[in-house]
Amino acid sequence: MRKIVGILLVVVLLAGCNRLVNAPQVTVQDLNVVSVDPTGAGMELYLRVQNTNSFDVKLQGYSYDIKIMTLPLAKGGAREEINFPAHEETDVRIPIRITYADLLEILKRKPDPDKIPYQVAAGLDLETPVGQMTVPVKKSGTYAIPKKYRPAAIFGKIADFLKF
Repeated sequence: MRKIVGILLVVVLLAGCNRLVNAPQVTVQDLNVVSVDPTGAGMELYLRVQNTNSFDVKLQGYSYDIKIMTLPLAKGGAREEINFPAHEETDVRIPIRITYADLLEILKRKPDPDKIPYQVAAGLDLETPVGQMTVPVKKSGTYAIPKKYRPAAIFGKIADFLKF
């Protein structure tokens, strides 16, 4: 009987330890096109992570799923370690690669380049003093394609190059 009570006490104490860890506050700061090259486009998802705990937590990796106009655009993740110091905010940059085939599917729908709807779903895998936790991140909004990355601008540059 004492063993059962002891085991139950340990289980209750361990369950209570999870309450000692607050999930960091994660906000999506920006989603931005940073490059266009022969293989596709590079984007970056910028997050701000605020660790409200009195101890450091460490990012072990992340995953993401981005949809544009409800179409899957990019899905991936990586194992990356970043330390989030106690009571501090840390900016995190997640690189995203998009192929031209995926971009063409979106362009077929003729979106308004100033208001393209998107959804971001991500998960940050964290290591805490009491174990692992995953912090979900979700954001919906609209995205305005920078003028220099719009198809008309890119095709205009190609046409100018071919005129030489």
